[in-house]
Amino acid sequence: MSSLAPTPTPAKADPKLANAWKSKAPKDLSDAEVLAMPESEYMKAVQLEFFKYRLSSLRNDILRSAGETTEHLREDTLLVPDPADRATIEEEHALELRARDRERKLLKKVEQVLLLIDAGEYGWCEETGEPIGIGRLLARPTATLSLEAQQRREMKQKMFGD
Repeated sequence: MSSLAPTPTPAKADPKLANAWKSKAPKDLSDAEVLAMPESEYMKAVQLEFFKYRLSSLRNDILRSAGETTEHLREDTLLVPDPADRATIEEEHALELRARDRERKLLKKVEQVLLLIDAGEYGWCEETGEPIGIGRLLARPTATLSLEAQQRREMKQKMFGD
């Protein structure tokens, strides 16, 4: 199974939204408004700020969730006399820790992408140098490859292994 999430086909940009980005703060823009921006604004200040805000919010959510998990695991460490209850609690902890592990990996990607934004390199395919595309970045803000480059990479992994 491909690790690449299906990217929604970008809808036609609503002409009514085409200039909304000029009068709003980047953090207040909607996905539709960013999609409606002219191509000439691709990865210029407004879009970079929009994605920086979105990724910073994601980072903060992940960190908050990790803190809640730590508290939750501490609370549930009381001795539970019933073996079935203890097994249920241990299974819940295992599931929660797996979710946190996925979030830890995502946090690492978010941190790397925030560095790309600061360097002015965000939004460009690391293999080809071509634009990744607003639609793909809205769906997967941590993407560093264009859809085509990601598909090629996954095909090679499928054929030759990791």
